[in-house]
Amino acid sequence: MGKPEMVHVLLLCNARCNVMGSRGYPIHTAMKFSQKGCAEMIISMDSSQVHSKDPRYGASPLHWAKKAEMARLLLKRGCDVNNTSSAGNTALHVSVMRNRFDCAMVLLTYGANTNARGEHGNTPLHLAMSRGNVEMIKALIVFGAEVDTPNDCGETPTHIASKISKELQDLVHISRARKPTFILSSMRDEKRTHDNLLCLDGGGVKGLVIIQLLIAIEKASGVATKDLFDWVAGTSTGGILALAILHSKSMVYMRGVYFRMKDEVFRGSRPYESGPLEEFLKREFGEHTKMTDIKKPKVMLTGTLSDRQPAELHLFRNYEAPECAREPRCSQNINLKPPTQPSEQLVWRAARSSGAAPTYFRPSGRYLDGGLLANNPTLDAMTEIHEYNQDMIRKGQGSKVKKLSIVVSLGTGRSPQVPVTCVDVFRPSNPWELAKTVFGAKELGKMVVDCCTDPDGRAVDRARAWCEMVGIQYFRLNPQLGTDIMLDEVSDTVLVNALWETEVYIHEHREQFQKLVQLLLSP
Repeated sequence: MGKPEMVHVLLLCNARCNVMGSRGYPIHTAMKFSQKGCAEMIISMDSSQVHSKDPRYGASPLHWAKKAEMARLLLKRGCDVNNTSSAGNTALHVSVMRNRFDCAMVLLTYGANTNARGEHGNTPLHLAMSRGNVEMIKALIVFGAEVDTPNDCGETPTHIASKISKELQDLVHISRARKPTFILSSMRDEKRTHDNLLCLDGGGVKGLVIIQLLIAIEKASGVATKDLFDWVAGTSTGGILALAILHSKSMVYMRGVYFRMKDEVFRGSRPYESGPLEEFLKREFGEHTKMTDIKKPKVMLTGTLSDRQPAELHLFRNYEAPECAREPRCSQNINLKPPTQPSEQLVWRAARSSGAAPTYFRPSGRYLDGGLLANNPTLDAMTEIHEYNQDMIRKGQGSKVKKLSIVVSLGTGRSPQVPVTCVDVFRPSNPWELAKTVFGAKELGKMVVDCCTDPDGRAVDRARAWCEMVGIQYFRLNPQLGTDIMLDEVSDTVLVNALWETEVYIHEHREQFQKLVQLLLSP
């Protein structure tokens, strides 16, 4: 076992991969003992082995995978994530039964059906409930598992939870309540007479929180996000999601993409290599796709032009920039290269430029992360829309201008507030004061960065006040998180818990969601 060199030699000598042994084919044995090198050689020699069934259980190699890396290998090579065994169980059923959380997460992010009925009609959630695995239960519910699906004995996951513990009952209560009771069947046939704006904060992998909020809005409205909004603005991770909306990618799909992407992009130490992120963006949006290739909805991504002092906010648009009547902020006596026109701007490069977070990634040419100047892009988006409409009026096209009626601002989760003991920086006179100064400088630096990139607080207050003054409906949705989550967090447990807290937030603010959906669907 575990001798890939020998496997390689045998395969070169025409050893057959389709000879069945006591445990099945060689690929099943490689999976059982988590021998990745052996599995890769077998699959490279005979790609059909990912679909082979063992004689005892009628299970695919994916059912035998014990580690996340083994499951990921098979799924990347085309193995069906929802393939069933002779008993009707999927690989997700097996992972839940064996308490293999990491493996289950890989399956979920590749689209495993959380409501698949296996042996005795049990769904994966039935099995997780019977084992009392809270971590697994949260993951399944976050990815769409239903709590009221009966098995062949008529038992639902809710019934099982009631027999085991109060904690499981509380989980079921929240997950049941999260099911939208206010779904409106479809949008009205009348053409919308006003504009709706969606704004998406920056926050790295915490963009998963935005995705979960958008999934809730789509479920409640029965309409894709792209068809609910006329303008979409995003910063950094919010910019990536804005482009995903523009390109008609479902939020359920993007949730899986984000979970898979983090393991590819956040490898090694900071600053991370830009290559994996750029390859991911090219794969999702195309290597040669231009910003103006898709016209609706109008999309803007924030970036920071760092080739000048003071730095300037730049908007990557899928429409021509409005001609602004205001005076330039600075004298134009220096020779600066103008930004690329929207019709020539590559989509993947715009996304990369908006997400060039300092210390996390190298700059993208002359661009740094848009979050340095507009981590919450709401006010900048509203300013852009106003300038666009004024430009239309000046050009005699005032009849095409529609009033901005609804602004929806989605955050990536609020971190808990914590006390700070010292931000005093001074010239030390002894070793004790030196240590105090170093600590104070560190805390002060963190505070300055947090203040510059804070998407909440007064930024939200100003946006709300502006909207109220001009009669615009303003919605700010941003759940409170229990822990401070980094932009480059890779722990599935931490991220699933953040999404669970988002589900709790949706439940607690269901009336606000109901009002929002009703307004979005109004003509």
